[in-house]
Amino acid sequence: MSARVLCLLVDGFEEIEAVTPIDLLRRAGVEVTTAALGELTVTGRNGIQILADTRLADELPDAYDLLFLPGGPGVAKLREDGRPAAIARIFTESGKRVAAICAAPLVLKDAGILSGKRFTAHASALRELPDAIPGERVVIEGNLITSRGAGTALDFGLVLVAELCGQELSDEIGASIHA
Repeated sequence: MSARVLCLLVDGFEEIEAVTPIDLLRRAGVEVTTAALGELTVTGRNGIQILADTRLADELPDAYDLLFLPGGPGVAKLREDGRPAAIARIFTESGKRVAAICAAPLVLKDAGILSGKRFTAHASALRELPDAIPGERVVIEGNLITSRGAGTALDFGLVLVAELCGQELSDEIGASIHA
């Protein structure tokens, strides 16, 4: 049975941080469901529109192995909504993986799951996340996977593949795209 990932999208998401990991995970055979917090058509920070697979209200988080939160200016909307933080808590309490890139670790802060953990985040979030490790591209701490931003999205995506499908497949995919 293939691993399943729930990726939350909201207007203002960072396109590279969403599309790159989704692409790599799908190359690995992982079932990735994109769920919009609102309307199915979601517009990224640079005007690229994506048609989400479903609305968050229609999804049951317990059906997934990993929660994936892309960053970008839309993180403010993820935080305002509250459901992403609640879902992150559910995943963490269930021993499932949670992955966040760029400013999305702020949602994990709201969920109360960063305390005592190693993690990284975008420089713009460091004022609220003083314990972040800004020099690391990707940090794995138990079931928590974090990354700095758009420039680390490829590394982040390959780590997600390794975590869900094994290092060998991650290496194969990396080689196939000349990473």
